[in-house]
Amino acid sequence: MLTLFHHPMFAACRFVRVCFGEYDEDLALIEEAPWLRRREFLSLNPAATLPVLLAEGDEPIVGAATIAEYLDETRGVLKRERRLFAEDPIARAEIRRLVEWFLVKTENDVTRHLVRERVLKPHMPAEYGGGSPDSAALRAARGNVRQHLKYANWLAGTRNWLAGPRLSYADIAAASTISVLDYLGEIEWGEYDACRDWYTRVKSRPSFRPILADRVRGLAPVSHYADLDF
Repeated sequence: MLTLFHHPMFAACRFVRVCFGEYDEDLALIEEAPWLRRREFLSLNPAATLPVLLAEGDEPIVGAATIAEYLDETRGVLKRERRLFAEDPIARAEIRRLVEWFLVKTENDVTRHLVRERVLKPHMPAEYGGGSPDSAALRAARGNVRQHLKYANWLAGTRNWLAGPRLSYADIAAASTISVLDYLGEIEWGEYDACRDWYTRVKSRPSFRPILADRVRGLAPVSHYADLDF
């Protein structure tokens, strides 16, 4: 069994877990606090970022996009209609673009700030940056949520799946990001009907069940978080 160093509230880590789940692959999970910069973890990834996959031979593969490429080359190419990448190079480029949009741009604009201020800092020692949430950082992140949800809503309203006719890495990247925001109660779903309908389809998949079971100490999710029809 492969091993994933992850944090349950990092969208990129959720993305990797769901992707492996789509291919019916189990992962051994090790929850990592990267800010602690443990020596053993730094030996795998000197950048101290997540996720990190220990692949065959305990070789570390670092970063969600890199892990997704590895997964496609080792498993996805054998899955045919279940493959999470497209055969056509232009379609693959669109999938890659949207994966970057949600796991990089949305992360930098919104998700990482909300997670840091609301999830991480209350439990981090002061010497590692813990403390009270920064209201200015929260306000800035919340100001960006609407634009990212509007874009996801437009994609969901104009396509069967976000990057084309079938489920792909793009959908899993978007849903993983949205699931973090939804856990934190940061989404006003009444404004995004198309996105809500699409997200309901994704979160109803068996691969998503472990994500919906995640809980953070001292911070319960919103009441509808694990509901498959909300």
